[in-house]
Amino acid sequence: MTYTPRALALLIGLALSACATPSTNAPPLPSDEARTASYLQQIRERPPYLDAFLRRMPKGGDLHSHLSGAIYAETYMRWATADGLCIDRTKLALVPPPCAGPDKVPASAANRDPVLYGQVIDALSMRGFLPVAQSGHDHFFATFDKFGAAQGDHFGGMLAEVADRAGGQSVSYLELMASPGMGAARAIGKAAGWSDDLAALRTKMLGPQMTAAVNEARREFDAAERAMRQQMRCGTDSAQAGCAVTIRYLAQTIRVFPPEQMFAQFVLAFELAKADPRIVGLNLVAPEDDPTAVKDYEIQMKMLGFLHGLSPEVKISLHAGELTPALVPREALRFHVRSAVLVAGASRIGHGVDVMGEDDAPGLLAEMARRRTMVEINLTSNDTILNVFGAAHPFESYRRAGVPLALSTDDEGVSRIDLTHEFVRATTTYSLGYADLKTMVRNSLEYAFLPGESLWRGTAPFVKVEACAGAQTPSPACRAFLDRSEKAAAQWRLENEFARFEALTWPQQ
Repeated sequence: MTYTPRALALLIGLALSACATPSTNAPPLPSDEARTASYLQQIRERPPYLDAFLRRMPKGGDLHSHLSGAIYAETYMRWATADGLCIDRTKLALVPPPCAGPDKVPASAANRDPVLYGQVIDALSMRGFLPVAQSGHDHFFATFDKFGAAQGDHFGGMLAEVADRAGGQSVSYLELMASPGMGAARAIGKAAGWSDDLAALRTKMLGPQMTAAVNEARREFDAAERAMRQQMRCGTDSAQAGCAVTIRYLAQTIRVFPPEQMFAQFVLAFELAKADPRIVGLNLVAPEDDPTAVKDYEIQMKMLGFLHGLSPEVKISLHAGELTPALVPREALRFHVRSAVLVAGASRIGHGVDVMGEDDAPGLLAEMARRRTMVEINLTSNDTILNVFGAAHPFESYRRAGVPLALSTDDEGVSRIDLTHEFVRATTTYSLGYADLKTMVRNSLEYAFLPGESLWRGTAPFVKVEACAGAQTPSPACRAFLDRSEKAAAQWRLENEFARFEALTWPQQ
């Protein structure tokens, strides 16, 4: 058959038109989120790619981070040298001067002695640790006394190190545990003495000395934040990544003191949280297996429950269940998590490793899921301190029960890790997909102690409040909502970070 030029042109045009018009039966193009999830599946067995992907992925908040334990040993050594501290060669600890005798040398001497330097770094952290002469638990907790003298006046420098590390791996929010004022509080408690009448004891402790302790602690935070911003050059063209990280604090109370001193610490923590919006809650720290902590656990929970009843706006996160049968008798494993939630009123639990040893563990998990009591998961810490990892960890038990989870670092400097490391570990250990990781990231801000309403009216699945549903650019109604809620504003920023991350072009593997 012969076609005229006009007919041939018409046929070609029709053919091109058909090719340009997508078939109604063609599958839709994958969303950016689906492409990103597919890429993660491709690289999950390729560690360098997985690390690079997760380092760049928005990670929201790290809600369980001890400031003193978040600093790397090399930083403490640098400060010790600058401040003229000494190294106790027998204990491999940093100590105040004078540096006299062969066993107490200037910290600067380690800079000329690579063997000594390496020994000190190992002693101040978990680097190269092998459980031969000492358990991981004992070595870990011993580091705090060994580097404590080097903290000195470096509160601001500590904040700068942790903030900049967070900003460099797409972490946007930190809740840091710190203890300004707690020494003064314990002195107030010691002077007051103990009484079972908690209301009268609180009244006795509240007075000029407690007010002075609150004010002095606030001044410490003020000075530290000024030093941090100066060190990171915030507000200048050369600002470091940490300047963009939002930092809030948990008043860190230490659980190994007598009841009257513990109660005074709790009173200070509540008063700080009510006086200063930067202090968004409190936590209870130190080894949970310490003899005093075990003996007084129930009364400590009752103290917190009493104070929380008076000031329910003050949020509580508690280390609870950071135990194994190797550390304590079975009796101590039966109620710590339950008491933290039901008696003390904790909104979040840190660790919760022994939860399956609790009385009626299934019932407790169901109650935690109902209350939306989030668990701060610290995989590396639980491995090195408790020797609990992989299938022995209750991570999957919490997930199956519907308890909200978020990954955190605990003491990233001592453990020689960062939050990206914990995401890599969780992904490879529990075969997590992108949706699983994204849920935990969103949880980190949903259950953060930032004030204000949530961006989400539902979290299974995550559904935005009506005012902010739809486009990435907020409507006037949404803008008004975000302006009155720090939490919702942080969550909105996170969603935009996810959108930019998922729009990246991932190489084919």
